[in-house]
Amino acid sequence: MNMKNIALFSALAAVFCARAENQISETTEAPSQGVDFAESQSPFKFNAGADLRIRQEIMHNVATLPYGVLGRPGVYRGKTKNQLRFRPDVWMELKAGDNWRFYTRITDEFRYGVVQRTKNQEWPCEAVIDNLYLEGLGLFDDLVDFRIGRQDLYRMYGLNHIFVDGTPGDGSCTTYADIARMAFHVDEESWLDLFALWTHDQEELRLGSKRSRRISKTGYGRGEREMDDWGFGTIWNSKLDFIDYQLFWIQKNTAAYHRDGVKYARRQTNLIGTKLVPRWTNEFSTPIELMAQIGKNGDGDTLHAWATYVGTSWKQSEEAEKSWRPFWDTGVLILSGDKNAANEDGGHSAWDPMWYRGIDDSEMFLYGSLYGCAWWSNMINLKTQFGVDFGYRHKVQFSLSSMWAEEKDGLGGGDGYYKGFISQVRYDFPLWIADKSSGGRFELFGHVLAELFNPGDYYETDKPAFFVRWQIDLKF
Repeated sequence: MNMKNIALFSALAAVFCARAENQISETTEAPSQGVDFAESQSPFKFNAGADLRIRQEIMHNVATLPYGVLGRPGVYRGKTKNQLRFRPDVWMELKAGDNWRFYTRITDEFRYGVVQRTKNQEWPCEAVIDNLYLEGLGLFDDLVDFRIGRQDLYRMYGLNHIFVDGTPGDGSCTTYADIARMAFHVDEESWLDLFALWTHDQEELRLGSKRSRRISKTGYGRGEREMDDWGFGTIWNSKLDFIDYQLFWIQKNTAAYHRDGVKYARRQTNLIGTKLVPRWTNEFSTPIELMAQIGKNGDGDTLHAWATYVGTSWKQSEEAEKSWRPFWDTGVLILSGDKNAANEDGGHSAWDPMWYRGIDDSEMFLYGSLYGCAWWSNMINLKTQFGVDFGYRHKVQFSLSSMWAEEKDGLGGGDGYYKGFISQVRYDFPLWIADKSSGGRFELFGHVLAELFNPGDYYETDKPAFFVRWQIDLKF
């Protein structure tokens, strides 16, 4: 693709004023600053803005979908995938006093395949209302908070291994679901969260071509309809001395669907668990998660699975007032597997990731996984992240991860448990910083990211896979 074409696509994207996120896992809604069209005496304040994300992704030998192996026939057939992605969006909010807020956002993303053309995702693709909600805070003398409508799902309630992405099938374009959330505050340190959510495979609040409807939002199948999932649950949040804790029960329901000619029965999964976070100092903590699942599928079979996470987390406190703030996180995440996962029903003891279907453990595996799109299961992941923040939007981060299969299910084609080693480096940098003291709002920033996967004996190939991305974000 020559520079003239790149400039043309960038100009088209800019016309549609999109919203850019540093990456999807880092931005959940619009910034608080914006254009305020209300008089200072009015209780109503209107705010609006727009952003644009431009990125190029190059990947090779990524594990294929479904039941493929690295470098073997599958979605990418061992070839290099190279694409440019343009995501414009525009957002608006209306505040009424200190308690009420209405927020909406419209997002589009269209792509250009440098190597492989994908007509169903080219301009204009589809514009989606990915946020549309009403929020009330501190109601009834600070007893109740609520938010109802379409909103971002990412890391909801701090349960990072349950809620990550509601729409993994669209390739990290957005993370929304239709959610009703309510919190009842008992005191300053204890409250009860209730929620119900629905994630749609085929979007109805959209504007686009017929081709774009083939994009599976949930990622379960190949664009067949009625592959939604939905759920509800309750989370109790409190603390004892130096330990923050959560107790939760969550139910997820998945509609029956077809994938590559195979029918998958509907499922109902109940998850119970706890998250404990001992905070030894202001900078150091040791989070622990214990979770179990039990459920049924449409064939009447009982499903049971388990997961756990144990980690350590340290970050230089802001109170230190240092310009360089190093951080470090290490932990092991275990998700149960099933030796019969290759069967048509996928086995009965493999962990269902709920809505933990995203890029937190690997960027490249959003595009390929042996169990489904970003479907994290049957895994022992020993992961270390470390780096340093050294200014506004300035950060260097390294990630090292060794992965094993919890059960030898044979899907990788190899004869062992070791899935491989993932290494990742990322550098975030600012290009133009807004002077907020004088009302400035335009910002320009970006990042570069590289990820390498060296497969182990779980796979029948030793060909490394790689993922490279550059990204530029503009905020208006």
